Amino acid sequence: MGHGWSGTYLRRGFLALVLASGIGMTALPARAQETDLSTLSGEISADGSSTVGPLTQAVAEEFNGQAPDVQISVDISGTGGGFKRFCAGEIDISDASRPIKDEERAACAQNGVDWYQFEVAYDGITVVTNKENTWVTCLTADQLKQLWQKENPANTWADLNPDYPADTIDLYGPGTDSGTFDFFVEAILGDADIREDFTPSEDDNVLVEGVAGDVNALGYFGLAYYEANTDSLNAVAIDKGDGNCVTPSAETVRDGTYAPLSRPLYVYVKAESLARPEVQEFVRFYLNNAPELAGDVGYVASPEETYTKDKARFEADVSGEGTPDSAAAATPTA
Repeated sequence: MGHGWSGTYLRRGFLALVLASGIGMTALPARAQETDLSTLSGEISADGSSTVGPLTQAVAEEFNGQAPDVQISVDISGTGGGFKRFCAGEIDISDASRPIKDEERAACAQNGVDWYQFEVAYDGITVVTNKENTWVTCLTADQLKQLWQKENPANTWADLNPDYPADTIDLYGPGTDSGTFDFFVEAILGDADIREDFTPSEDDNVLVEGVAGDVNALGYFGLAYYEANTDSLNAVAIDKGDGNCVTPSAETVRDGTYAPLSRPLYVYVKAESLARPEVQEFVRFYLNNAPELAGDVGYVASPEETYTKDKARFEADVSGEGTPDSAAAATPTA
């Protein structure tokens, strides 16, 4: 099992502090939810993406403010690790920073696990360097590929640009169970293989610490983890190939100009679990509160119409009129 969350949710600007200490927060005002949540009890288990984890934990903390007798665990083993447990029927919710893969669909089907997919936010994968790195402010997508490709990669800063130092670059990145890893490889490397001589971890805090402690380091992870550590990290602007260097932010992720490293985030809910009142009300609460909480934890709310469609689908699902997304031939999109 991966890293477990405790304490309260993660406000932008001090995510790492909350991870370490669990600081109390002021609850948001209650939103439309007809059920008296204080009457609920039971247990809800979630696991998966280290990117989606802070948002799910934020929702769990707010939900527990109104439903204190519901025990909610939010673990982190990476998107792939979460799907392994989810498709084995071990957990109720899988946090995912990429859509489910065909082989994961097959594993769920083999174990009789039907599921629903809901898009909950957007994130921008952020390329970071040490705070003392003064020479790299922007990289092109092609330079990132040159840096991370297995075949004939760039090994020094000077390999990327002759004006940079000739020092060897130390790379940090998510492990292979991470959805962030999968998305980055697809967006930057395409069909090329990724190099293996980098320091991997499914826990983004390990990557933050690695880059923060190494002047020649470069890494990547979700925007929220950068925004919580701006005192020790620099965000590298990305040029997708049109000559414009775009820095990741809520605005550039939302409007699509931060490309190609913006992506949607999901939660997958086991159909059998959704029949339980505590899970049903938690997911309803999640969809109602995700737009605001996404911003609180450093992500970007999905378009309003996405939440509207998700909530309509959810209500159809719980009324028995909907069909599990696992029955579709391909991964559904919002």
